[in-house]
Amino acid sequence: MWTTTVIDISTNVQKSDWFLRLNPNGRIPVLLDNVQSPPLPVMETSAELLYLARQVDTRNVFSFAENDTASYSEALQWLFFWHGSGAPYHGQVIHFAILAKEKLPYAITRFTNELLRVFGVLEIRLSGKYIGQPREYLAGPGAGKYSVADMGTWPWIKLWMFTGITEEQMSEFPHLRQWLDRIEGRTAVQRAMGDKYKKVDDLKL
Repeated sequence: MWTTTVIDISTNVQKSDWFLRLNPNGRIPVLLDNVQSPPLPVMETSAELLYLARQVDTRNVFSFAENDTASYSEALQWLFFWHGSGAPYHGQVIHFAILAKEKLPYAITRFTNELLRVFGVLEIRLSGKYIGQPREYLAGPGAGKYSVADMGTWPWIKLWMFTGITEEQMSEFPHLRQWLDRIEGRTAVQRAMGDKYKKVDDLKL
């Protein structure tokens, strides 16, 4: 049994004491496992996904057994690649290109180019350029399987249009675009993008 609480970060509620007790960094999302005693808060998206994989996904439907060394390592590599490289650049592009009152061309160009470089790395992975076989997902043997690596990456890249990146620029990454559509077409993903979160899709930055 689980519930979700939508946090409106525009109100700075994530800086409230009650939230900072869960995540001193004051950022979303945060996971609270009430099954543990005392309840265990988990911060950082990648850590949360790995926690859920270990605690809940006991059949490794969306993860990989640790003794499957190659697949398990691939999932960690691509999850951490986006967490450490893609997400920070994505956030900086939105800040400097969209939200900042003063538009600094150097910052916009630098972070946009870095984000596009990261997209290029994901394109190489999904195209199978160096292995001769396109992939459907980031980790796992053959074409891969939908896993925590994709879950941690897709929600960010889904919002690429809010970064100021153009359709022409995204046309350089056809396998990445197919990956975006493939995941969005999943029934559970559609359910997770329900009315509670529609405000995100209607965002006007």
